[in-house]
Amino acid sequence: MEVRSENVQVRCDKLQAPGIPRTRLQVWFIRVCSSILLWTCLVQLVAVGELWHPKFFPNITNKVPWIPLVPRHVDAVVQSPPPLVPPRNYTSNGFLKVSCNGGLNQMRAAICDMVTVARLLNLTLVVPELDKTSFWADPSNFEDIFNVRHFIDSLRDEVRIVRRLPKKYSRKYGYSPMEMPPVSWSNEKYYLQQILPLFSKHKVLHFNRTDARLANNGIPFDLQKLRCRVNFQGLKFTPKIETLGYELVRILQEKGPFVALHLRYEMDMLAFSGCTHGCSMEEAEELKRLRYAYPWWREKEIVSEERRSQGLCPLTPEEAALVLQALGIDKDTHIYIAAGEIYGGEKRLAALRAAFPRIVSILETQNLNICIV
Repeated sequence: MEVRSENVQVRCDKLQAPGIPRTRLQVWFIRVCSSILLWTCLVQLVAVGELWHPKFFPNITNKVPWIPLVPRHVDAVVQSPPPLVPPRNYTSNGFLKVSCNGGLNQMRAAICDMVTVARLLNLTLVVPELDKTSFWADPSNFEDIFNVRHFIDSLRDEVRIVRRLPKKYSRKYGYSPMEMPPVSWSNEKYYLQQILPLFSKHKVLHFNRTDARLANNGIPFDLQKLRCRVNFQGLKFTPKIETLGYELVRILQEKGPFVALHLRYEMDMLAFSGCTHGCSMEEAEELKRLRYAYPWWREKEIVSEERRSQGLCPLTPEEAALVLQALGIDKDTHIYIAAGEIYGGEKRLAALRAAFPRIVSILETQNLNICIV
């Protein structure tokens, strides 16, 4: 016991002996650790200084460009939605009410144009009305298809948009707004010189048709930019439609590669364009009668072959089959006809279906179970 105790005592004495010099290896190790610690503290100090006071260490950060600085307000951007853009303050020259006409694509383009016109003329835009009397006779309102709140809020820095006219300007109170269609394919000068003066007398102007369109070329860049912003940011589908759309895309993708084909070979399209190539005499006459049934379709007597030679006619289903084959589309690929009922029915789809057997037409998509087979 005594010997063991003495051994322990001896080892303790060796550890506490102050007279033993440090080796060079120990000194080098201590210096390296001290340098690393000092540089770590310096880097942290510079980073914190730049985060709270960007100009506090200007010379240091210029000489040490590799120091990664933490982006500011990262947590705020991730955790909370971005704030609304500030509203544009301006004196409104009046209210612009618009009734869009045509298919959904035409109405969407018209909405982009009318927002731009309202911005150009410093007007207050009333949420547009959608066409319910066209060939499609779709009863949907704007709020049934598009997110109204998002439409108003996302464009508030450009134009003031209201859901409806103030009561004093409604027909119920005896007010009759001026109604007119704008001249087709007009540029900004037409609206500034001919439309804007009308608001000095009429506080409300109603564009009862909006298929006129702004000129596609030659208008200022800021107007073109606003049209694009409305189309790609302002017009957002309702959550219900978006959810359905994502679900349909998911189902289609699970079935493998597919092609969505818009033939544009519906009855109203052929009647409007006057393209009757491949149609029988009876069908051509039926399309002509439909063209005359809509007085705002300006062209009545149309030579189909001349229009076709100008490249202004849609491809026939037979021609579409040749194009898909030339593009190398495999015959077993699912092809979904993203359009209305094809004029001529299955008879006109026969050649296309023979080339691509896995075609799903509009009639078959009425049943979702058939659509995803």
